Amino acid sequence: MTKRILLIEDDQELNELLSEFLALENFDVDQAFDGEQGLNMALSGNYDALVLDIMMPKMNGLDLLKQFRIAHKTPVLMLTARSDEVDRILGFEMGADDYLPKPCNPREIIARIRAILRRVDMDKAGMQTTGSRQVMVREDVELNHNTRIVSKDGKPLDLTSTEFNLLASLLENAGRVLSKEELTETALGRKLTLYDRSVDMHMSNLRRKLGPFANDDARIKTVRGVGYQYVIND
Repeated sequence: MTKRILLIEDDQELNELLSEFLALENFDVDQAFDGEQGLNMALSGNYDALVLDIMMPKMNGLDLLKQFRIAHKTPVLMLTARSDEVDRILGFEMGADDYLPKPCNPREIIARIRAILRRVDMDKAGMQTTGSRQVMVREDVELNHNTRIVSKDGKPLDLTSTEFNLLASLLENAGRVLSKEELTETALGRKLTLYDRSVDMHMSNLRRKLGPFANDDARIKTVRGVGYQYVIND
């Protein structure tokens, strides 16, 4: 089935270029050229993924993403200026699934979109095949694979799809250090690239939402130069 993509980018030349590349890869592409138009189309259309620029007229990408995430979980690939780390952090906090710095190769955008869509398909398949491991409980945290809901002390947490996948991997391997390479493939559906801090940013948000253990010990430990570990709190 052809996947529908909404491309929200105010640079008309870049928008047209990316649309042509996506169409050649058999995606069905709709275009928006400012934030207001993009939000209206995103809310009214049934898209498989959004490609979203940050700096746009009428409404910036961060405000668009914040409003869109109130009721929609459609995956979002964010495009940011290479130096705008603050925008990347804010984007992940508001629910972006992945990002690419501009300028970027259209083929890399296509690869990222395919990775996001592949991960979504795997998530849906996992919901149907989790079987006996559909619910994982560790201390005060409960993760339900079927509903994709995480609760802490009985209260649901508002996690993005990527944060859910990261936590599921950590809980399944509690006590073991998982490399950034492993976590990138599991949570983002792609290979880790040079200077890629996506997992670090998602992990920072996940830590903030989970908080420490009741005794204030760290729940997720950073093993410098290797990866992350969900601590077994005996």
